[in-house]
Amino acid sequence: MARSETPRSIAAKRGMLARLFSSSTTLSFSSSLSTPSTPSTPSSSTPNMFSESVMEETIKNVESIITKWDPNSSSITRVTSLFHSNREEAEDFLESVKDLRRAMHALVSEHSTSDKLLLAQNLMQIAMARLEKEFYQILSAARDQIDPESISARSSEGSSNLEDENELGSEEELKTAGESNTNVERVTALAMSSDLKSIADCMISSGYSIECIKIYKLIRKSIVDEGLYLLGIEEFKPSQILKMNWEALEHQIKNWLNAVKIAAKTLFSGEKALCDHVFSASQTIRESCFSEITIGGLNLFRFPELVAKCKKLPERIFPLLELYEALSDIRPDVELIFDSESTSKIKQQAVSSLHGLGESIRAILSDFESTIQKDSSKTLIVGGGIHPLTQKVTSYISSLADYSRILSDIVADSSPPRNTAFPEACFESPNYDASSTPAVSVHLAWLILVLLCKLDRKAEGYKDMSLSYLFLANNLQFVLDKVCTTRLYVLLGEDWVFKLAEKVIQYASTYETMAWGNVFSSLPEKNSPLLSPEAAKECFQRFNAAFEEAYKKQASWVVPDKRLRDELKVSIAKELIPAYREFYDTHKVMLRRVKDFEVFVRFGPDDLGNYLSDLFHGTAISGST
Repeated sequence: MARSETPRSIAAKRGMLARLFSSSTTLSFSSSLSTPSTPSTPSSSTPNMFSESVMEETIKNVESIITKWDPNSSSITRVTSLFHSNREEAEDFLESVKDLRRAMHALVSEHSTSDKLLLAQNLMQIAMARLEKEFYQILSAARDQIDPESISARSSEGSSNLEDENELGSEEELKTAGESNTNVERVTALAMSSDLKSIADCMISSGYSIECIKIYKLIRKSIVDEGLYLLGIEEFKPSQILKMNWEALEHQIKNWLNAVKIAAKTLFSGEKALCDHVFSASQTIRESCFSEITIGGLNLFRFPELVAKCKKLPERIFPLLELYEALSDIRPDVELIFDSESTSKIKQQAVSSLHGLGESIRAILSDFESTIQKDSSKTLIVGGGIHPLTQKVTSYISSLADYSRILSDIVADSSPPRNTAFPEACFESPNYDASSTPAVSVHLAWLILVLLCKLDRKAEGYKDMSLSYLFLANNLQFVLDKVCTTRLYVLLGEDWVFKLAEKVIQYASTYETMAWGNVFSSLPEKNSPLLSPEAAKECFQRFNAAFEEAYKKQASWVVPDKRLRDELKVSIAKELIPAYREFYDTHKVMLRRVKDFEVFVRFGPDDLGNYLSDLFHGTAISGST
């Protein structure tokens, strides 16, 4: 074995050798060798002899440090990490390999018969075995230390530094990194990633890329696969998803939603940064490595598409919307991370899943609309209260409004068609000009219109027309309240809300006219001449009969909304009580002398107010007659 030399002496010789093996010197050697020498020139072989001696000297100089770190030797270096023990000596080792490689290239081209070639080849094999071992050890030890955040930060510090073939992360760099972030693990990660790059550059340039890539793929793929496993990502067959009960599938969806952002923004992003850093010398190698390491991304991004193929039920639209939203939000990251031809399948899978989710969501919306239209329940709501269909549909639509940002993308090109089978009166309901309104607003407004038209048909089931209008007023008021207290208000706008409020007022007014018209008309018109006792008596009797009939009929009717209920009572009272009070006060003195006064004058003005106050709660007051 050659005599051991100090790093300082090796560095000094390396400076001389670098000058001797500069491109100009090598070219001069080649030129002299390529020119046939003449016998008359005794010194013609001098460059050949000088060149060969320099190369032999180079091999002799690098032999000591390379053989020292022979992984198959019996010395302590067999079990010691070169890059962990002495960073300066590790740098010397890499420089020695570079010098050896230059000398081998020169010998092959200038002195292909030199017996030093065999020695150089053996030394190169020893050096590559050591670097292969170091590469494996660093990757194995760095499973928990080379985290994506530190690598991403490292890759953004400057591409110029990363292009240095033999950068090992100098003490000054590590000190600077340590000052900016006192986390020791981060500093360690920076050093390890730089060591990996230096080894990879050296092995690839020495013709040992296959060995280097094989180790890298093996270890880093296991790390990525383990990361996906720890995030709860499983590989499912389509049949497994289709057969899975909904509760179990919902659990898998929630798990996927929690995992996908971490996987894309941390796991895959960090892995790409590390791969790009380590193999910055070769685009082909880094793309190939990253493609094989992250193949698990196909399974990750295929899951939403499998879910989208499940049975389409209205209540399942919300998990699908969440899947779509999550996938849509990380799509820019996916485009950026998987930007090569070799990883295009993963990017295409993410796009395919988005498309499948969009199709499924649109299908559910269409089915939901059909469900409203086809609702065939004949049961009349007692008292004209809120129909269950109104509650179900408005709750569903208001929940859809919470996903308006996502829905706007999904329904952008599929505005709902106008159904000419609807009653003409339905189109007097709030509507939109689809050409000037966001698609999601038009779509939700359309669903509400479908509901209103269905309610109009259900109102026809009441035999009492006044009750049918009270039913419509109640249900439209319920829709109005839901719109005003949810995001629907923003989406549908003030004009839409104002038009719907007008419809409520219209129905309430029609109810009032039809339910209390006979009572109002039983009293003399305002400023009418004084009636005779007999005529006044008959008028009181007509009023009594009309009021009692109207009250008894409406005793079980309801108005759930307090504001609408109070407004109806006030409106009826304003129309009824002043007119009755005027008639009552004008004729009561005259009629008190008539026998059985209390029989035909059954209500005082204040009594009417008491009766009206108890209306619309669904129960009659005691002793109403």
